[in-house]
Amino acid sequence: MAKHTRLKQVSLASLLLMGCGGCPSLVRAETSAQPAAAIRTSVPKKRVQPGSVQKPAHLPLNAQKPEGVSPAEELTVPTSTVTQDDMPKLQAGNLFHPEGGHKLSYWDGLQGHFSIEAGIAGNPWTRSGRNFAQYYADRANTVTLNQIMGSLSHPVTSVGGGYGIGFVLEAMYGSDARFDPTIGMASDSLHSLYQWAPTQAHLDVHMPWLFRHGIDVQIGQMYGLMGVEGTPAQARPFYTFNYASDYIVPFETVGIVATMHLAKHADWIVGIDTGNSVTFGKYGNNNKPKGYFGFTFNHLLDGKLDMHAIGRFGPQGNNGRTLISPDGLASAGVGPEANRKMQYNGNIMAAYHVNKAVTVTVDAVYLHDDLTRDDAYGITTYLAWAIHPWLTLNARGEIYRDNTGGITAQYASLTSYTRSLSNKPYPYYVAPPTTYGELTVGAAYQPQFINRRLGLGALTIRPEIRLDKSLNGTHPFNQAGTVSNPVVNNGTNNMLWFSCDATWAF
Repeated sequence: MAKHTRLKQVSLASLLLMGCGGCPSLVRAETSAQPAAAIRTSVPKKRVQPGSVQKPAHLPLNAQKPEGVSPAEELTVPTSTVTQDDMPKLQAGNLFHPEGGHKLSYWDGLQGHFSIEAGIAGNPWTRSGRNFAQYYADRANTVTLNQIMGSLSHPVTSVGGGYGIGFVLEAMYGSDARFDPTIGMASDSLHSLYQWAPTQAHLDVHMPWLFRHGIDVQIGQMYGLMGVEGTPAQARPFYTFNYASDYIVPFETVGIVATMHLAKHADWIVGIDTGNSVTFGKYGNNNKPKGYFGFTFNHLLDGKLDMHAIGRFGPQGNNGRTLISPDGLASAGVGPEANRKMQYNGNIMAAYHVNKAVTVTVDAVYLHDDLTRDDAYGITTYLAWAIHPWLTLNARGEIYRDNTGGITAQYASLTSYTRSLSNKPYPYYVAPPTTYGELTVGAAYQPQFINRRLGLGALTIRPEIRLDKSLNGTHPFNQAGTVSNPVVNNGTNNMLWFSCDATWAF
C-alpha cells in the first residue's frame, strides 16, 4: 500500500518492464452457510452504503451473509438501493434480546463481533528469517497470533425524515497491528511483536439529498477504498496478501467520504482525508489534504458484474527534516518539498459471477510518486469455486512491477513501519527494480465436525501454497540487506512457501 513513506530513493537505473503473461487462477469464494467465514473481495474493499451489508463478489449469488461477518467485512463499497427504504429496517442485533411484541429501540440494533486468527508461513529455504515483500506474513517459520479483532457497530437505521445514522468502532491486537497503525491513535504504545491498533471509528449518515437514493457519508477513521484484499482475516481469500494490497493501496484513512447514488446501479464517490495511516498536526505527514474520486457500478448484467474505478491524489511525503541515527539509519523526512509533490493511485476492479459457485475477479492498480519518482503497478486475477457450503477453492495470479525498487521494502524491525510514518530512523531493505510474479492456490475449509459442536461462532482453516518469482533476473528473496547495503540482489530469484491460518469468529 502506498503506506510507506520511504526515506531513501534507491538510485538504480529503472529496468524495462518485461512482458507479463496471464497467471491461471483457481478459485476464491467463501462459504455462506456457516457463521464467521465470509472472505470479502467484492467491489471496492471496505466501503459501502454506511452500515449496510453488500454481498461479497466472490460469494455465490444465492449466498446469505454469515452470522459471524463483522462490520469490517460489511463495509465494502457503496451500493445503490431502491426507494426511501434506502436504509435497512431496524432489527435486533446480536447483543440484546428484546422480548417479542415490544417495539424495538434504536439501541436494540447494536451488533458485536469478535475474531481470532493465528497462522504460520513456512519457508524452509530462507536465510533471513523473513518472507521478502510481505507485511503481515513477514515472519518465516514462526507461529504467530495475527489478530484478535473486536467491533461494536450499528447499521445505518432510519431516524425519520429520510435520514439514517449508524456507526462502527473496531480495534485489533496481534502481530498484524505492526503494519496497520494510524499515527496519533495509540500508534506508539507497544513495541513488541504483538501490538494493538484502532482500525475503524466512524459515524455513518444517510441523507435524502440531491439524488433519488440520496447520499451516504462516513466521517472518521476508516479502511481505504481501493483494492480487493482487506485487513480482517475474513476479508480476503488467503492468509498472505498480494503485492498490490501491501504496497500500493492505502489501508487506513481519517476523513470524510461521500457516496452519491446517481442511479440504481451507479454511485459516485468523493472523499478527503489526512493521508495514509496518519492523522493531524505532528501526527500527519505534510498537513496537506488527500482524497478520492471514483465511480462504482453494481449488479450489472442481471446481477453478474460488479466493478469500480477509483483514483486517489495528494502529497504523501513527510515534510520533516531527515534524521540520522548513530548507527546510520535515516528517517523518511524530506523537508518542505513534500508539501508540493503529489502521489497518484489508481484502481480498476471487475468481478464477474460466472454462476452460483464460480466468480472471477480482476484487479489492476497503479502508483506514481512525484517526490521519489517511483512507479509501481500490477494486475491480479482471482478465481473462486464454492464446491460446498463448507469448502471453497481459491487461486490468485499476480504480475507486479516496482520500477525503481524503492516501493517494495522489507521493514526489518518490530517498529520499523510505524517509525517510518513518524519520521524516525528505521531499518529496512529493498530489492533492485523488479517485475514480480506470484501464484497462490489454497482453500477455505470449515470443519463441520468441529463447528457443529461450537456453542458460538465458527472455525475456518485456510492452507495455501505460494510461489513468488522475479521475472527479470533479480535475486531479492530469502536474504536480508544491511544498513550499508540495503539493496538485496544476492538471494534467490524465487520463493516457494507454504502457509496456513485458522480463524474463529462470531
